[in-house]
Amino acid sequence: MPKPSPKLEWCVVRLGDDLNWWVSEISDSVRWDVDGLSIIDPRQLAHILDLLDPLREYGFQADTFEAAFLPFIIKEALPGNKVKLIRAHESLLESEEKLFALPDQVDEEKGPYADLLDHITKLRVKFLNDAIDFDKHLTVDDLEEEIREDHHNAFLEGRALHAFQEITDILEYVPAGFEVDEEAEESHDEPGSKKKGEEEAAEDIPEVEDENIVEDETMKWDEDDDKDKEKEEGEEGPGPGDEKIEDLDALDDDEEEDDDKDKDDDEDEDDEDEDEDGERKKPKSSAKHPAPKKSGKKK
Repeated sequence: MPKPSPKLEWCVVRLGDDLNWWVSEISDSVRWDVDGLSIIDPRQLAHILDLLDPLREYGFQADTFEAAFLPFIIKEALPGNKVKLIRAHESLLESEEKLFALPDQVDEEKGPYADLLDHITKLRVKFLNDAIDFDKHLTVDDLEEEIREDHHNAFLEGRALHAFQEITDILEYVPAGFEVDEEAEESHDEPGSKKKGEEEAAEDIPEVEDENIVEDETMKWDEDDDKDKEKEEGEEGPGPGDEKIEDLDALDDDEEEDDDKDKDDDEDEDDEDEDEDGERKKPKSSAKHPAPKKSGKKK
């Protein structure tokens, strides 16, 4: 099938609530319907390429993958979480640029994108039959039947199916009750080579998504923050709560000083009375109380 019209030179994409990118405008509106038209962003593309690595040993065709998408690159950011993309004439598998991949879905049943889905489905079934000891070999129909059921449920719920989910549902499919050993998948990678997805995973899409903060030596750890906080508190003086505590302590000290002063004054007065009368007078508080009367009858 021939490629779409060369009029398709740009498109405007928006970031949806599901954090996926969807096409809102396109230069070739005659052949392309933007209703539910999804596009794969650079990070999603890197993840797909990682998932494809185990399938290279089973006959993965790079040309089929390249033909299934139209590459785009960012031109400018627009208001309202939108970005304008322009066509890029580079390979999705070899380019070092951060490319968006628009699935060629002009013909949904027989187009290049449909061919890719069929291709990776067959390879995934081969891989699973090799990696898992099934009592009965897994077939393409088994895989498609289960995935289509999930997609049909999404359609009934009114949710559009994004291309990234459609592809990863195939590449990550494992029958219920089974699991694939991660070492089995990694063993199919080329020895000594670094995955392209791993190289790009740490990179960010410029002016599109929030950048991941990478810690460096200029950043402070929690312990340093605590030390700095204690240092600042020492320089600035006590806080409001500390001032209240100090005020209460000062009041207690004043009361103790007053008590000691009163005690000293009483002692001085007693000394003066003793000098004048020749004998010490007892404080009023120590005066004898009259003896209690006896309650019994006289004999």
